Amino acid sequence: MKLLVISAAPFIKKGNDYYAYSPYVKELAVWANYAEEIAFTCPIWEEDNGLLISKISFAVTKIYEVKSFNVKTVKNSFLALLYSFINSFLIFKSMFWADHIHLRCPGNISLLGCIVQIFFPHKVKTAKYAGNWDLKSKQPISYRLQKWILRNTFLTKNMQVLVYGEWENSTKNIKPFFTASYYVSEIHPVADRWERRPWHVVFVGTLGANKRPMYVVQLVAKLRERGVPITLALYGHGAEHARITQFIQEQNLSEWIICYGNQPREVIQQALCEAHFLCLPSQSEGWPKAVAEAMFWGAIPWATPVSCVPQMLNKGQRGLILTLDINRDIDQIQQACTDPKALRQQSQLAMEWSRQYTLDAFEMAIRKLMQP
Repeated sequence: MKLLVISAAPFIKKGNDYYAYSPYVKELAVWANYAEEIAFTCPIWEEDNGLLISKISFAVTKIYEVKSFNVKTVKNSFLALLYSFINSFLIFKSMFWADHIHLRCPGNISLLGCIVQIFFPHKVKTAKYAGNWDLKSKQPISYRLQKWILRNTFLTKNMQVLVYGEWENSTKNIKPFFTASYYVSEIHPVADRWERRPWHVVFVGTLGANKRPMYVVQLVAKLRERGVPITLALYGHGAEHARITQFIQEQNLSEWIICYGNQPREVIQQALCEAHFLCLPSQSEGWPKAVAEAMFWGAIPWATPVSCVPQMLNKGQRGLILTLDINRDIDQIQQACTDPKALRQQSQLAMEWSRQYTLDAFEMAIRKLMQP
């Protein structure tokens, strides 16, 4: 089988080798296991631009290089029009080569892929929609258009669309899916943490506006003002780092709030095993990997109700749903912290749920998609 992956996620060329975003490489290696040949239609960068990258660990037959584009300026809009024609031709050419077409959505490249795939109704196709599938959520028009095409079974033939969560009024080609980080063999007991103080919170992710790390810092600072013994560790880099660092210094919080930057997988895992809570007040998510990983190791998530988060947390049974009203959130956190026994039970429920979604189960699900 010749598998084609169409994505806006770039390959980074270093010498004769190619690299890509590390979690993406890890997942693609699973897909590659079930194909004789694998090709990519994607942009190629010369620099990693701050991405956490890994070397492509499998043989790649072909790369159809397309151009990244946006419409943020008038000049870019003209370039986008030109690139759209060129990219569409390359996408058509690559689809003609493939036996199985796999779209990685949403994005500008995948939007073109959604349109071009209409002309290949008899080819086997899958699409992984890695963003928020909630049809009621406010999203860019290009994202909404991709959802409409993917859901339209008249235009989109012979395709399974993999989405995070279960949603009402889904068409027959929409399949609930998941992402995993750990194998069954990696599961081990975690030490009881619920009598230990101070309370310890972690944030894991990009320090960018979308993840709202500053809200986490302010939340912990105000909890301390109310006399709650609590500390915070932030793992990740991003544009908000300088602002967060300045706030910590100005408020004399450096003893209680520490930024560790990007850290290896093993360090993050140990941090989650020891933390009481993970806080992720994101504006948008697909499958919030940090939340699932925290639950896997028994750290209770505090998260905003975006995408499939309410389903993951079972409407608050397996975690705390943030309102982004800081006083209301502080009140519910303080109330929760008065009952360590209930927190221990909530931690256990979170862990049991997340440990269903292992890399073993993920690989089996991919195999069924590739070898129905």
